[in-house]
This record gives sequence, C-alpha cells and structure tokens, in this order.
Amino acid sequence: MGMELRVLMVMAMVIGFISAASAASGTATYYERPYVPSACYGNQNDGVMIAGASDTIWNNRAACGRSYTVTCTGAANDTPNPCKGGSITVKIVDYCANCNGDINLSQDAFAKIADLEAGKIKVEYKQV
Repeated sequence: MGMELRVLMVMAMVIGFISAASAASGTATYYERPYVPSACYGNQNDGVMIAGASDTIWNNRAACGRSYTVTCTGAANDTPNPCKGGSITVKIVDYCANCNGDINLSQDAFAKIADLEAGKIKVEYKQV
C-alpha cells in the first residue's frame, strides 16, 4: 500500500508540473464597456467574460472562439498587490492590434482577478 501511495503522489506532482509548464506568462490590460462588435463575430453577444487577443495569441484569427484560463500573478507597474486570487476563463472575441499586453480582458473579467486601478497586471494564461 505504501508503494502505491508513493507512485500516486509522484504522478500527481508530474501532472502538476506539466500543467504549470504549459501556461504562458505575459501581461493583461482591460477595456471598458460598452463591449462593441468584434473582429471575430460581429454583433454576437458573448457576455462579459471576454477578451481581445494581441499578436502573441491572435494567430491570424485562429484564436477566435478559444477559451483561456487567466490568473493574475503580480504587478506590472507600481500598483502593489493588485491580484485578488483565483482564475477566470474568457473567450477570445476580438483582435487587439495596439494592446499594451498579451491579452486585453473585458473590464468585468479583469475586475474578477485584479484591482482595476492597476490597469495592467502580470498573468499566466492557458488555452482551455
């Protein structure tokens, strides 16, 4: 029984390392309401947990409709401790050509994981 438990623990650690390794690091900003028609879907209403993709993610429209889990990991400017904890899942619905980050979250999505006053945060993001 002890050997089986050790094997399970090692497997869990390996899976955790693989999962963490597949997340990309970058920065996120946000845009305010109203959330207008997008480069991906025009007038489709995709709710408020949405984002625009920078060139890092966009891949010639291939990012449209993909979902990403985004986690705040720290400050990208002088704002101390902007992260609220937890992660969000957003759907890519737009292209952000002039983003000041890798992913441009809706204000609603950004506010779930960080203080809006930060404006820009460090994140880890992973396609779901």
